[in-house]
Amino acid sequence: MTVVLPDPAVARTRASGTTRGRRPTDWMLRQLPVAMLSEDFLVRFVSIFQDVGNRLLEDADGIEHVPDVTVTPTDLIPWLGSWIGVETIDRSMPEELQRRIVRSAAATMTWRGTAYGLRSYLELLSGGPAEVSEGGGVWRSGEAPPDTAWVRLQVDSTGLLAEAEFVDVVADEVPAHVHAELYVGSRRVWTSDDRPGPSSREDQE
Repeated sequence: MTVVLPDPAVARTRASGTTRGRRPTDWMLRQLPVAMLSEDFLVRFVSIFQDVGNRLLEDADGIEHVPDVTVTPTDLIPWLGSWIGVETIDRSMPEELQRRIVRSAAATMTWRGTAYGLRSYLELLSGGPAEVSEGGGVWRSGEAPPDTAWVRLQVDSTGLLAEAEFVDVVADEVPAHVHAELYVGSRRVWTSDDRPGPSSREDQE
């Protein structure tokens, strides 16, 4: 797999809103004595090394921007997600959605597994409102219901994802001990009773 690192000038502009001057593409030729620049063969020969040097320098300049999910190469987005435990990014997902998932996961990591975290994640994936009902609560000793480990998730649509992909991603965010049901509109599309079993994402791999 070939990974093209972010263009340093573009990355700096996106990150800071400012533009830093680019390195001249003929920087190596400019270091030659003036008399040598009149020799066509020498100029073309040095240009070979200059092209190689340009690629190496551009990659080196772009390394600092690789951890920035807004500009990192698409192939590296799942890798960045794995740093914070996001293992559900499929390369077939739209690029912008992949970036949004990682950004959102980083911002809501401390809420992962909670009703708020699930709602935020569902809204991110579906692009619309989401409802989360769950059995958690605070009760006096001895007054708690017999079953509080349940959650009902509902969205209007699956957004940019196919339904199977949406189910795959959401299922990985629900705590393993919780009984969960996922609805798209009024239709139930998944329940945690379907566990265990390989996900469609794993089948594709």
